[in-house]
Amino acid sequence: MTFALSGSGIRFGGVARAPGARSGGQVDRRSSLDLSLLLRKDSFPRTILSVNSSNESISTSNIVAASGKVLIPGGESNGLSPSSDSVSSTEVQTENPQETSETVEDESKVDTIETTAPVEEEATTEVDKTDSSIEGTTGTKVVITAEESMTDKPREITLPGKGQRIYEIDPMLEGHKAHLEYRYSRYREMRSLIDQHEGGLDAFSRGYEKLGFTRSAEGITYREWAPGANAASLVGDFNNWNPNADVMTRNEFGVWEIFLPNNADGSPPIAHGSRVKIRMDTPSGLKDSIPAWIKYSVQYPGEIPYTAIYYDPPEDEKYVFQHPQPKRPNSLRIYESHVGMSSPEPKINTYASFRDDVLPRIKKLGYNAVQIMAIQEHSYYASFGYHVTNFFAPSSRFGTPEDLKSLIDRAHELGILVLMDIVHSHSSNNTLDGLNGFDGTDAHYFHSGARGYHWMWDSRLFNYGSWEVLRFLLSNARWWLEEYKFDGFRFDGITSMMYTHHGLQVEFTGNYNEYFGFATDVDAVVYLMLVNDMIHGLYPEAVSIGEDVSGMPTFCIPVQDGGVGFDYRLQMAIADKWIEFLKQPDESWKMGDIVHTLTNRRWSEKCVAYAESHDQALVGDKTIAFWLMDKDMYDFMALDRPPTPRIDRGIALHKMIRLVTMGLGGEGYLNFMGNEFGHPEWIDFPRSEQFLPDGKFVPGNNLSYDKCRRRFDLGDADFLRYHGLQEFDQAMQHLEEKYGFMTSPHQYVSRKDEGDKMIVFERGDLVFVFNFHWNSSYSDYRVGCLKPGKYKVVLDSDDPLFGGFSRIDHNAEFFSIEGHYDNRPNSFLVYAPSRTAVVYALCEE
Repeated sequence: MTFALSGSGIRFGGVARAPGARSGGQVDRRSSLDLSLLLRKDSFPRTILSVNSSNESISTSNIVAASGKVLIPGGESNGLSPSSDSVSSTEVQTENPQETSETVEDESKVDTIETTAPVEEEATTEVDKTDSSIEGTTGTKVVITAEESMTDKPREITLPGKGQRIYEIDPMLEGHKAHLEYRYSRYREMRSLIDQHEGGLDAFSRGYEKLGFTRSAEGITYREWAPGANAASLVGDFNNWNPNADVMTRNEFGVWEIFLPNNADGSPPIAHGSRVKIRMDTPSGLKDSIPAWIKYSVQYPGEIPYTAIYYDPPEDEKYVFQHPQPKRPNSLRIYESHVGMSSPEPKINTYASFRDDVLPRIKKLGYNAVQIMAIQEHSYYASFGYHVTNFFAPSSRFGTPEDLKSLIDRAHELGILVLMDIVHSHSSNNTLDGLNGFDGTDAHYFHSGARGYHWMWDSRLFNYGSWEVLRFLLSNARWWLEEYKFDGFRFDGITSMMYTHHGLQVEFTGNYNEYFGFATDVDAVVYLMLVNDMIHGLYPEAVSIGEDVSGMPTFCIPVQDGGVGFDYRLQMAIADKWIEFLKQPDESWKMGDIVHTLTNRRWSEKCVAYAESHDQALVGDKTIAFWLMDKDMYDFMALDRPPTPRIDRGIALHKMIRLVTMGLGGEGYLNFMGNEFGHPEWIDFPRSEQFLPDGKFVPGNNLSYDKCRRRFDLGDADFLRYHGLQEFDQAMQHLEEKYGFMTSPHQYVSRKDEGDKMIVFERGDLVFVFNFHWNSSYSDYRVGCLKPGKYKVVLDSDDPLFGGFSRIDHNAEFFSIEGHYDNRPNSFLVYAPSRTAVVYALCEE
């Protein structure tokens, strides 16, 4: 978390997040959520109005001279004198009071939204004239021809249908039809307005081609939406920071513009790698801001604020992608990662090192997707990338934009999807480097007042009902897919977006009143529908994952069917349930509770399961490995030393927890880097001692990177027990690759035995047998199965390769017999050692 003082460059680091505080907003995500509870609640409409500010001429004689054009931090810099960043409380956008709507009788009677069009542009969309009123059924298309596409095929954005299929999928939604119909009518209205005023969603989501810096054969145009500013000028190295040299003009929508012709010799007026800012006379005073659409921003050594860099390398320096993007796999096996901490050395790692050292590791482990955190530039490293300051700029800590492109291209060469952890749920509260107070007003991109501030995250909250906010965020998502060839997104903090209470101190129980009522932010949900429309229409192979803990119905149902449109939901409750169990003795673990948590997900909506993510790895929390083995991990993980009972228990359960989560938890699986071998320590970003604005003292760690790295050397060392855990994780991934059990339509849990502590289930043609008992092993234990035939062991957590005790005979064959057992038509006998998981596969021969 970051705290910014107005008018200064001082930034304070916050206390580490409580478990769950960043993910969805709850202080405690554990709940009694049961998705079978279906109750009723009415809906409400909301309207956003845009208010333009007046235009006044700039009056300043301040000229900050600076020279030198520096691209990479560490180069020579003369520095800038920051101006005041105080924020006005003036509201630029207001809301009408919420109303209750029992029915939506006429979709044409929707509230009007004042649309803004910063520049005139030709519509590039060919609309099917037979359905220009957007009243068609699902399947009607808007066809856009494009030279570049993820699939090298024409891109098609499906027009809105009637959104009725959700009631077939979940008939209990009929009780909330008024709310859902209103939600869909708002979505349809926005699509219609975008078609009418912007030439369609394709053109609207290419805002980066008009706003920010754009280059033409004649020169450079710079445009910025800042309706609160009275005057503006572009300053930088190119004009010696003279605010009177390049004064901008303002249009009726609050968009400032200036055109800089090429130099006499034909060179661009702003050199690649040089520094730029926009200077504005605002209601809060004179201020220099980093352009909102800047593509690169750096922090120079010894300086606190970031500096915007005009990034437009010559053609021979631009990275050219060599490899096609992989097709979306049937099942996702995601390796969640952070570039900066991906080195075994205590330092900030680079895109290039991640490309060369970590990607081959991910490939070998058997993951088919890498999810990268902290890509969008963030001024505070310890925010884990969640306090974004520059939404279009890849973090300069790790290298240049071309380095990031090289990383992504290499992943594609290896057949690995690259997913971006994108943050559209909130923005940094920093006024020096980010969007907060950009034009001197409290609103602009955000809601004004308390509604625009997330008190737990110390962040600003977007106004998703604002036309230009929609343009900014939709274009931002498109930019990363188009320019960098990302293969999709994991959207952060969706629970915080969808509810006005942001999920804070709320326990979701599955009651439908919690999803469809006054607490629902319909504007935010409509934005999510629009961004999923754009992603899936223009990039059909892209993956869209939402981080939602609430269990919002329709979350992973296509937009045309009435859903929100995500491909997957993160199964966030699973990790919390494991922590809950790990605080209890073994005899208190309930097999039925484990199964219920892993299988409690909405029918027909896909989920990504995980036992632990980056949230559980943060300082102040514990990883599963540390919960299990604690300080014994420091002294008893070497194979030449006898293990303690705690180590034996920890290694056995660590493997079982991961496998049962992968086997039952969803249609995808996620692992945070290092957890595959039970990383022994938490993550603690370098920080100094600080006093927070409320006077609270936060101790530092002497700016140490010792706990902000991943000790891959431990997992690779075959003389350490970490190696066995890593080998087991690799075997899990390759087992799924071979059998595809996560996406098999057949799943059946045949046994949840609280006395024996046994769980038995089928997924596809595999039979999974888990014995969670701490000391009881069972000979000739009968397990049910669907299909008759011969079964063989295909994965055994007790294998010596995985740090086990070799109690299972891998050469044994298991023949089924007819006769119902555990509600299965067939069964066979197995040996089930204590604290062991074994997977049996039906043999074809």
